[in-house]
Amino acid sequence: MEHPPYVPPEEPPARRSHDPVAVALGNASLVGVGYLLLRRRWFAVLTGLVTIALVTLLVTVARTVWFEFVVLLWWIALIAHGWFLARRGADRVVRRKQRLIALAVTVPVLLAVGFLRFDAARIEGTVTEARATGDCARADAALGRVWFGHRVADAPMTVRGEGTTRACARIRDAKTRLATALTGDIDSLKTGFDELGTVLARQPGHEKMVGVALDGFLAGLPAKDPCHTAVITDWISGRHNDRTVLDRAASVVPRTAPPALVGCGDQFAGAAQWEQARTRYQQLLDRYPGHELAAGAAEGVKKSTLALELANVRGLLGSSAARRPVYCDRPAQYGGAPAYAKGAANRALFYGDGEYPAKLPAEWRAGDVADAVLVVCLGDRGYGAPVQTCPYTSSSAPGVVGNVTFHKIAIPVRAYELRTGKLVTDTRVEIGGASCPQHFTVPHHVGGPPPRQYVSPSDADLRAGFAPVVR
Repeated sequence: MEHPPYVPPEEPPARRSHDPVAVALGNASLVGVGYLLLRRRWFAVLTGLVTIALVTLLVTVARTVWFEFVVLLWWIALIAHGWFLARRGADRVVRRKQRLIALAVTVPVLLAVGFLRFDAARIEGTVTEARATGDCARADAALGRVWFGHRVADAPMTVRGEGTTRACARIRDAKTRLATALTGDIDSLKTGFDELGTVLARQPGHEKMVGVALDGFLAGLPAKDPCHTAVITDWISGRHNDRTVLDRAASVVPRTAPPALVGCGDQFAGAAQWEQARTRYQQLLDRYPGHELAAGAAEGVKKSTLALELANVRGLLGSSAARRPVYCDRPAQYGGAPAYAKGAANRALFYGDGEYPAKLPAEWRAGDVADAVLVVCLGDRGYGAPVQTCPYTSSSAPGVVGNVTFHKIAIPVRAYELRTGKLVTDTRVEIGGASCPQHFTVPHHVGGPPPRQYVSPSDADLRAGFAPVVR
């Protein structure tokens, strides 16, 4: 028998050998290097896509500590999964080359993340110090160094930093508004305080920065214009306290407001704006009655009141003495006028009849409201008591004879004390004079002598008639 040919036994297929340490280190890079060492290319691609997605979320919409923890879990899972795959179903060997490749990729990634995280911590430390000292400029300078790498390495820090950036932007805007407010712009003042209040409400931890901005504004008080200062202190006084650092503004009012109110009153008085002047003087008396400037303010109120009364009286009297002014029906006081004195010659302004008062003694007639004691309102003249009756013939109708009775001149008179506006005399003055002259003139249409005629008063007669009114 023949022996069959010898066939050597088949060798079992060679088993792959992997280095679990190299694979785990490769996956620690977060880009799937360990899977590439295992020749699991699809795992590597999928790992890269997931890592990109996580990083994108981390730097955009999920910049929180808990999402950083999710990324950390993903990193740990990749390391563990790579280690598990490298140990399962393969010879475990130490491959120096694979470890060097893994280290060459992973170490730079980890070092970069570590350095960026350390640098982010330094930036945040600087920002924290800036917040503590109220230095927005320093905080902005530090945050200006933040870039994409910091967002990846320490996303929550960038969120906190952006909060400070927004706070400082609002504070800068508020400082601009408050600087404008020093010109008396109340809208800017309100907006500035609102901006600072928004920072306190929405960005906690920036109280010192708000306080520094507020102190800068308060240091600008008093403003150059006292009226601007008065407007500002009025608004601050009326502001509702909200138990924040902004309430500190009220502390400057007692020091700043009184001189501003008096200064503003003086300014209005200098421009003859008496109503506004009196309002400012009165504010000081109402709010700070015991202040050292109260005496000056009281004098200012008096002066302003007299000026207003004088202007009012002048308006009621008008500019013409020949007509009946409004004052005669609506008398008003001027407290700066001398008091009415019975028995003395009281200087008067006469209104309603310009003929007779003009012939009165100069010492009886006032030239202006400012030096008058009385305002004398004259009514229309009429016939008073008869004095004498005489016969006359008419030159236009010879032979016609008529009797003419001469009467005193009767004038209704009302005299008001200018100081108080009160009526002191309400009478009917009758003025005597010469009667029955040789000739007198009458209108042409009158056919004969008129039945009544006024006497012809002399200056002495006029003085005698008006003396009871003036004295």
